[in-house]
Amino acid sequence: MILAVTLTYASLSACATPAQMHSEEQLNQVALGCGLALGELIQDESQKKLLLVVHNNPPTRQRVCVFQWARKNGLKAVFVNMDVPS
Repeated sequence: MILAVTLTYASLSACATPAQMHSEEQLNQVALGCGLALGELIQDESQKKLLLVVHNNPPTRQRVCVFQWARKNGLKAVFVNMDVPS
């Protein structure tokens, strides 16, 4: 019985936790740590669980770095490829 209550509580608390908004400074530290440029990580204010990565075809190691940080912080990483005209 105790196990069932514990499992139910754990599953409900995982669904109910709202995503925290991270500051621009925090996101920039993560971006630099993952080899991205300043401003390439954005947390959507209307969809707080989304972590947008605005970078054209980031290498696998950068993607993995962002995915791991996003997952650890309850976010979903979304990669947006943009071609910037030169």
